[in-house]
Amino acid sequence: MASLTKQKHPYLMIPGPTPVPQEVLQALAEHPLGHRSKEFSKIFMSATEKLQWLGQTKNDVFIYTASGTGAMEGAIANTINRGDKVLCLAIGVFGQRFADIAKLYGAEVTVVKADSGKCISPQELKEALAKDKFKAVTLTHSETSTGTANDIKTLVPLIKEHGALSIVDVVTSLGCMDVRMDEWGIDVMLSGSQKGFMIPPGLSFIYVSENAYKAKASCTSPCYYFCWTQARKALNDNTTPWTPNVSHIVALELALQMMVEEGLENILARHTRVRDKLRNGLRDLGLKLLTEDSSASCAITAIYPPEGVAVPDIRKAFQEDHNIIIANGQKELKDKIFRMGHLGFVSDENIDMGLNALKAVLNKLK
Repeated sequence: MASLTKQKHPYLMIPGPTPVPQEVLQALAEHPLGHRSKEFSKIFMSATEKLQWLGQTKNDVFIYTASGTGAMEGAIANTINRGDKVLCLAIGVFGQRFADIAKLYGAEVTVVKADSGKCISPQELKEALAKDKFKAVTLTHSETSTGTANDIKTLVPLIKEHGALSIVDVVTSLGCMDVRMDEWGIDVMLSGSQKGFMIPPGLSFIYVSENAYKAKASCTSPCYYFCWTQARKALNDNTTPWTPNVSHIVALELALQMMVEEGLENILARHTRVRDKLRNGLRDLGLKLLTEDSSASCAITAIYPPEGVAVPDIRKAFQEDHNIIIANGQKELKDKIFRMGHLGFVSDENIDMGLNALKAVLNKLK
């Protein structure tokens, strides 16, 4: 087991930002390249191709200087017109965020909301789809706020049968869970750099299918920065339509190369292993988990505190005694759960360290 030596630098066990390898930090510190230079275009296209590899797709991928929420808005802005009917599957805070964005663009939104820690079942989706004709369905793969994962492999084909676009948030699943855009028929999916990509916040990624481009062709919603027409034209010229975060893209290419060298099967197996190691260790400490094993995310785990121990006190002791940062619950789950991330640049030793720290924290607070 890892020692209880206090970390020299804050260690992030949150859903994002996540730890960054030293090599990637060094790449970020290099002098920036000209964003219209041949040198940068080569790096940009290499990163784009590796993003396709990670998403298991031949579809276009656009890199934006934005957060995951920016990519969520970009997905809606390019596909949804005022008055379009959109079904939003909400299993937590970020599923609901999709609904909020769609409403801002004038969509008629229907929300199917799961209880905290629960995912959307195929039967629930079938029943919702049977009630109306929807243009699009939004859903989250790995819900950050609860540590719950939807079975998108099963849900997306049901959306396709309905004739609706599937718009999937893979922000905390891409790079740690199996995501097969082409095989599963996903129309739009989006992610962010500070999650499984092992670089700081600053970039978001939107994957666009040919079916989604058809929706774009008839979309009248205002869209400038996130416009796919501009992005596709620039991508065909090996560049971006607007000034990108050059340093982040250089770091992204390096981080993705590290992922390629590890291999996708090994990445997925590592994340499954550390998730299970953490969950088993938490149970050994007598703690209750929010999500069942069958729908547990490989990115983050949500935990109920022991009776009589406050979540803010747990987080404070983690930080002050061990320099480890863990997350509170969000919205209605604030102070009711705490969350420990295991996403990206994470190993078995990091999980041992977190469990040892938690044991010491609980012994101190009980």
